[in-house]
Amino acid sequence: MSRRAVVIGAGLSGMLAAAVLSAAGADEVVVVDRDELPDGPEHRRGLPQGRHAHLLMAGGLTAMEELLEGAELRKRLLAAGAHEIPLNSGMVALTPEGWLRRWRRAGPSMLTCTRALLDWVVREAVLERAPVRIRKAAVVGLTGSAGQVRGVRLAEPGGDTDLDADLVVDASGRGTRVVSWLDGIGVTGVREQAVDSGLVNASRLYRVPEGAEDFPLTIVQPNPYLGRAGRSAMIMPVEGGRWLVSCGGTRGGEPPADPEGFLRYTLALPDPIVGRLISGAEPLGDVHLSRSTSNVRRYLEKLPAWPERFVVLGDALATFNPAYGHGMSVAAFGARVLSRELTRGGMTAPGLARRVVRGAARAAEPAWSMAVGQDLLYPDVRGGGRPSPADRLVSAYSRRMMRAATGSFTAASVMWDLMSLRTPPTRMFRPTAALAALTGPPLPPLTEPPLTDREQALVRQLDRSGL
Repeated sequence: MSRRAVVIGAGLSGMLAAAVLSAAGADEVVVVDRDELPDGPEHRRGLPQGRHAHLLMAGGLTAMEELLEGAELRKRLLAAGAHEIPLNSGMVALTPEGWLRRWRRAGPSMLTCTRALLDWVVREAVLERAPVRIRKAAVVGLTGSAGQVRGVRLAEPGGDTDLDADLVVDASGRGTRVVSWLDGIGVTGVREQAVDSGLVNASRLYRVPEGAEDFPLTIVQPNPYLGRAGRSAMIMPVEGGRWLVSCGGTRGGEPPADPEGFLRYTLALPDPIVGRLISGAEPLGDVHLSRSTSNVRRYLEKLPAWPERFVVLGDALATFNPAYGHGMSVAAFGARVLSRELTRGGMTAPGLARRVVRGAARAAEPAWSMAVGQDLLYPDVRGGGRPSPADRLVSAYSRRMMRAATGSFTAASVMWDLMSLRTPPTRMFRPTAALAALTGPPLPPLTEPPLTDREQALVRQLDRSGL
């Protein structure tokens, strides 16, 4: 008998889920999305954070390459213009505890490109390899009952249409309506939590200045320990010989949308390096703002009963403040859970949907804890309550580890592993890591960015700030 799977959402999470379902033996996979998908790496309305910085961490890339085995995803992205950034040497970062050093010893890497390019490359890789069909429509509900979902209801120009399925995956992202959809089939009592620091993102593209093609990714991180709004800025190399410059400010420290104010914002940070660099670079468009940045968790795995044949993945399950760069990796981890469970039992196996939702929730927990644990430290944060004594203890220990990382390769390696989502947060408490945190940095703190002579000369050459 023919098996059909329906995936709601054609973003990263949805296309990875579609690939998994096809590999698991679905005869037909239909991906439903309300957007007209572009033919190339172009922004689309359904991705509210699409114009801002996205970092594909090592843990997430590894999961994606496992799911798209043989597609050579890393090679495809690099060939399309993405950049590979080694965390040990290819990044200049001012943390709340000081400048991180650049080390010659190896460390994990991350890929940088526009979100539009990443989504397009993944979508093309999936469509080349799997019998996946994309259908433009809006999902307005689920069909079936509280015991078993049987498909989705679509709103189309000719009226509502029911599309039957043996398995439905909600990968519709930050704007999901999963709670109301569940309510429509009699599943109620979903507990939700939102922690909103009020972060506003402002981003603008620039042409990479001549001679700056290999300039390191540069970031001034926000400081949550000062009792005031967090402010940050980052220069990230992306495809097409461009810099994507993203600023972020929590409630009370939001970046402006006008070009002059955008530049002033970067120059007013604890170190003006981002502003000095872009003051002499050619802008390639307007400043784009986004306020869709809160952490949102839907505790679907806590419900006493869960409908068969309905899975929720990615941002539809847990959404993170994009400042931490973990959303794409967590989406890949969720798709990997789906793949594992399908291998064990098949699309219609009893209890499969609940096992996937629970597994995806566990995979999201480390990123959720890191994001919320930091956001709760900012003033005027909404939701989440106040940090508990345990939260404050972990925060103090994490801060001590970061301070050690400014002058200790061992501590820096711990932070790289956590940032890359290659290891669980317990990595910080292993004996060698704990010793590094307690001992502190053996090297003195840096008083200025760790730039080479050539990089320093380039900053001076570009600087039009008058500082």
